[in-house]
Amino acid sequence: MSTPSAIRIYRDATAVITGAASGIGRALAEELVARGCEVVLADLQIDQAEELAATLRGAGGKATAVRLDVTDHATFEQLVKDTVARTGRLDYLFNNAGISHGMGAGARHYRIEDWRRMIDVNLVGVVNGVQSAYNLMIDQGFGHIVNTASLAGLVPSAGTTSYVTTKHAVVGLSHNLRIEGAQLGVRVSVLCPGVIRTPLIEGGVYGRSVEGVTSEMAREMWEEQKPISAEEFAKKSLDAVARNKGIIVVPAFWKLFWWLFRLSPSLSLKIATKKFRDLGGRVTAGN
Repeated sequence: MSTPSAIRIYRDATAVITGAASGIGRALAEELVARGCEVVLADLQIDQAEELAATLRGAGGKATAVRLDVTDHATFEQLVKDTVARTGRLDYLFNNAGISHGMGAGARHYRIEDWRRMIDVNLVGVVNGVQSAYNLMIDQGFGHIVNTASLAGLVPSAGTTSYVTTKHAVVGLSHNLRIEGAQLGVRVSVLCPGVIRTPLIEGGVYGRSVEGVTSEMAREMWEEQKPISAEEFAKKSLDAVARNKGIIVVPAFWKLFWWLFRLSPSLSLKIATKKFRDLGGRVTAGN
């Protein structure tokens, strides 16, 4: 097998995607395969991942499903090594797995176990991916690490304190790693989705739904923000990754909130405070 020399976009490339069995991860996998990329679908939900892999292979694509707990560094590292041993390269790592505690209830409802689980999956999971793939990409001379954060990693988000904490950390990690990686042939991007139609926005699916917020209430609150489909998000995001954009906000209109926060943090905080008060009233009314 010849030594790879340059990243491929996206035809004949190899990508590992965490949290690939559903939502954004699934949409990224489907779109990458459509663009000619081989994908490794890494997820705790192995049955769903295997079903998706079989569907993608049935349509003529290259896809493999692997069970992965992103909080387990040793297993993550072995997955990356096994992928490179089998395919000869690793063009992309999408650190996409994540959880949420729902919307609107606030930190007073958290338990310490909620904080730990959120940090372990949303932040430590990304760190484990970086530790597993970054030096390997440096050694092969190319690679692109794409971390999924959120618009909540750029601006305040009422009632989602633990989630916002981890997503701000992922944005900061991505910024610094992009600076360092540029000198070493490794690209780094951070995805900052607005509201995307996935199971995550209902809360409680990939994390404990905190007291006071039911799945029905979360769904209603998110629907008011007009989420776009995960498929549309994947197409636009992968176009931006191909252009090596550092910060990728999709849908584009959510950039207005980011720009407002940069222009006037105090005004943004006032708006977010009012929003949280409004959400609190709705939570109380729903109980």
